Amino acid sequence: MIDRSSLLSDSRTSSASSPRLAYLLSVYPAISHTFFLREIVALRARGFQIHTASINPPDRPFAQLPDEEQQESSATFYLQPPRTSAAWLSRIASVFAALLTHPIVVFRGLRAAATMPRSSIAWSLRLAYLAEALLLGRWMRRNSLTHLHVHFGGPVSSVALLAASAWRFPWSLTLHGPGEFHDQASAWLREKILAVDRIFAISDFTRSQILRIAPEAETKTFVIRLGVQPELLAQPRSLPSRPLEILCTGRLVSAKGQRILLQAFAALPPQSERLRLVFIGDGPDREALHALASSLGIAAQVEWTGALNHASTLDRVARAHLFVLASFAEGLPVALMEAMALGVPCISTFIAGIPELIHSGENGLLVPAGNVSALTAAMQQLLHDQALHRRLAESAHQTIAEQYNLERNLDLLAEHLHALCAAASPEFASHA
Repeated sequence: MIDRSSLLSDSRTSSASSPRLAYLLSVYPAISHTFFLREIVALRARGFQIHTASINPPDRPFAQLPDEEQQESSATFYLQPPRTSAAWLSRIASVFAALLTHPIVVFRGLRAAATMPRSSIAWSLRLAYLAEALLLGRWMRRNSLTHLHVHFGGPVSSVALLAASAWRFPWSLTLHGPGEFHDQASAWLREKILAVDRIFAISDFTRSQILRIAPEAETKTFVIRLGVQPELLAQPRSLPSRPLEILCTGRLVSAKGQRILLQAFAALPPQSERLRLVFIGDGPDREALHALASSLGIAAQVEWTGALNHASTLDRVARAHLFVLASFAEGLPVALMEAMALGVPCISTFIAGIPELIHSGENGLLVPAGNVSALTAAMQQLLHDQALHRRLAESAHQTIAEQYNLERNLDLLAEHLHALCAAASPEFASHA
């Protein structure tokens, strides 16, 4: 059992003795992953000294980032630097420096790359991951960082696995699912689960899939749910927009089920012009979805806002009459939690961890993924039954307040990270 009182005492110590760890992310900052930023800021407030590294640069030009994200970007170490000759020469020089000064580290990294499942990833990609792993380890040593935390089980954690194997530092991993479980051989997922010091699942569903892949990881696998900030729970409920809006947020990609939502909206009984369908987000399916809306004869009732920053998105969500996420593949979407916290009735699908969040008929409605008629019926029900609309909204708000309060859930994550940092040997920071 982790001693919470001792951890709270530790968090009040001077910054010189504060836990120092690195966060490695795939893209940081990212408009679709604002929970990364909230998590990092909250952990810093709990006494951690966190340095951020990212495989890729931000998903928007620097000038388009909000002030807080600009500050984060300026302080982040990017393994794939801006496309300038000087930046790439600097990275190449760092890799060669690792070869010359830490040959044993490089040998361990090569050995780890060679022992991963042989049919999954070409050697050229393994070597690219290893180069980034060497850069990551040198950066961590320079900054006296002795623990690494990573989100997601794809290439970003492949780099982390090779870096930890080569440089011999402890690390932890948060998995979201379900996409991470689709091709576990290519992702080296079992190898990561066995190698990592502690693994966090955002839902019971995610934990079940981790244990399906590696049952022996049971004692080091913990459920730590995502959540919403308490101030969002206290935000007064806005009146629904006029015309009434059915709103969906997320990247415009096939996994989000936006085609199903368009078809279901088109199948609603004739409505007045008061009813609109709003999509917040952008992505590769944009043109195809616009064309589908036109072919269904609903283009005049559909609004495409493109990607919005987090504050603007929440403002639109708060004014919506319904929030619909017709996804085929999700982990446990923060977007649903935020809509529920704002008192907007939600409709989603029976997939992955979503039934842990929405209990159909109690705090929202769930329909089978891909079922147009079921989605149409659910939307029609909430558009016409105001008593049900109100009851689901109130129950949803209560669910988030009780189970998905971000501050409480981050307290639990902080306990684990404190314990991991306390157990980390200072040996890595001093020599290889």
